[in-house]
Amino acid sequence: MIVGPSRRTVLSGALAALAVPPVLKEGGARPNIIVILADDLGWGEVGFQGQQTIRTPTLDRLAAEGVRFEAGYSGAPLCAPSRCALLTGLHAGHGTVRENPEGGQQLSLTGADLTFAELAQLSGYRTACIGKWGFGPEQPGQPSHPNERGFEEFFGYIDHRHAHQYYPAYLWRDGEKRWLGRKSYAPDLLRDEAIAFLRRPSKRPFLLYFSTILPHSPSVVPGDAGPYQDLPFSRANRRHAAQVTRLDADVAALVRALRDSGRADDTILLFTSDNGPHSEKGVIPELVDANGPLRGDKRDLYEGGIRVPMIAWSPSLRPRVVAEPVAFWDVLPTVADLIGAPVPAGTDGRSFRALLTGGDREGHDTLVWNRPRKVQAIRQGRWKAIRFAPGIAGAPPEGRVELYDLADDLGEQHDLSATWPAFTGSLLSLLDRSIGPDPRLPYGLRTLVDGGRLTVTLHNGSGADWQDVRLSYEPAKGLRVGDPSRVTLAPGSSTSAVFLMPGHSGRVWAHFRTGSRKHAFRRGVFVGDLR
Repeated sequence: MIVGPSRRTVLSGALAALAVPPVLKEGGARPNIIVILADDLGWGEVGFQGQQTIRTPTLDRLAAEGVRFEAGYSGAPLCAPSRCALLTGLHAGHGTVRENPEGGQQLSLTGADLTFAELAQLSGYRTACIGKWGFGPEQPGQPSHPNERGFEEFFGYIDHRHAHQYYPAYLWRDGEKRWLGRKSYAPDLLRDEAIAFLRRPSKRPFLLYFSTILPHSPSVVPGDAGPYQDLPFSRANRRHAAQVTRLDADVAALVRALRDSGRADDTILLFTSDNGPHSEKGVIPELVDANGPLRGDKRDLYEGGIRVPMIAWSPSLRPRVVAEPVAFWDVLPTVADLIGAPVPAGTDGRSFRALLTGGDREGHDTLVWNRPRKVQAIRQGRWKAIRFAPGIAGAPPEGRVELYDLADDLGEQHDLSATWPAFTGSLLSLLDRSIGPDPRLPYGLRTLVDGGRLTVTLHNGSGADWQDVRLSYEPAKGLRVGDPSRVTLAPGSSTSAVFLMPGHSGRVWAHFRTGSRKHAFRRGVFVGDLR
């Protein structure tokens, strides 16, 4: 007699299958990825975090349908270092860019920086950065340009100061300036460019980094303040509210384009903000309770400056709220995890893929923020210590230290450093050990063209062996030529192969495996390529 499974067994199996949506199944098709980054949007400026005055219906719906991170943290309380942490997986104690320029030269990424877009591009993804890049210089072909850091397509602002202009004289398209004559509202152009990217047919999966300038100061919107025109606020505050709602409408347009393309079910969308709300050019965050119960705003290392709205959404995700802290430097390892690339070693982040399906992950021992020569903070569990440099925020000549219990005091009103001096000191010791040089290893596929010789080098910057490595070169017209050697690369090691390059373009490949998983890295190569 054959006994079939019981009804309970069938039901539990079905529920287990539903628990992991197809877009997140191991070994399944790789998901498309959209990262939407708002500029200076406060934790409490959205309806799903309790906002009562400003309307954000799209974001509220995405939060209700997807995964909402209650303790989502930005990389820093201001622009450049926060974006560096998001892109590279390093907090501001290790990252290349640890502070805004503050009147000096715009800070830059370097050729040593590996972004999540480079991981995706190596793995065959179509990649685009649309909006505010936030790193200089404003020159094509240099290592800090988006096209050099993994984005095949770029449209927007390079320098973050330029991104303060809502009606700019020009925007960059890849390596060229496109002159606009200060006649076009840039957020509309950026939105339309992102929609066009999403609608463009392609057999390759895609990664879109949409970095809008909304709702950064100044408070500029076309026309009047719309539904907020009659609020008893100043012009700047009415229009700031309109900026937030316009941001929400832009997200709606992107989601609609994604659905129209038929790829929504195969896409993971992450929405967040680069730091807390600003109080610039007449905007008063308290008017709309922009940070809810949190203390501080942009530039502060109190929760209001670094805790930000964060949502992961896909039609295939089941709604849930995640209380565990998730930080910007977790995004790069999560992207690597989602696309099946070996996770780079030496980063500060940890993949939160498991949290999207209700699973567990190995959480952070500590979270660290660093504004050199100004203020630093560390969170360990429920405890958070903040250290101010002398003269910063009223600190005395010896500086000032504060300790808060976030479980009982989310608003950081009761400094416990005098009650727990030894524990405070131990946290500061951990903080000091968490700040230092870049800990990463070289990672990826590099090429050098010298005359008719092409040198291809693969760097294993992960924490696992890369086995059965095969390098090859495929001219634009001709058969692929492979190096006959098969090597194993230990972490931190590299291997090279030299090919004759008869044409002016082509593609190089690296095939290898980690355990049972196979990987293929690729990149285009051209005469004069020094990457």
